[in-house]
Amino acid sequence: MTRLLIDADACPVKAEAERVATRLGVTMVLVSNGGIRPSQNPLVESVFVAQGPDEADRWIAEACGPGDVVVTSDIPLAAKCVAAGACVLKPNGEVLTAANIGMVLATRDLMADLRAADPFRQGGAALFSKADRSRFLDVLDRMARQALQA
Repeated sequence: MTRLLIDADACPVKAEAERVATRLGVTMVLVSNGGIRPSQNPLVESVFVAQGPDEADRWIAEACGPGDVVVTSDIPLAAKCVAAGACVLKPNGEVLTAANIGMVLATRDLMADLRAADPFRQGGAALFSKADRSRFLDVLDRMARQALQA
């Protein structure tokens, strides 16, 4: 059975994911350390994990599998979910697959090393835009429909 698993602590597209889940009749699970208001939508479950680093990531990695769609910006979590057979989508609409996750992990590690080596190179990620939100909605809708059909 297809589920949307959302790494919810810093996810900017929870409302958009809920709209897609509702339209398709798919269960959506918001996983966080707390601080997120539970939804009144009967298709949306909230899972609150213990405080601590990577507790939500650990829960999602253990819970996901083939047919599930995971939404996360966390690249190591994405790699675990891809390995478990889940479809993975970043909030900006970028799809992470077995074919590209190795390169994405390597780029993440390289950028972390560059930031550590040069204290003046501390630039953040690009701002989240309306185009990112729109791309996310389009890709999530297609990905969830494909997962339901499989």
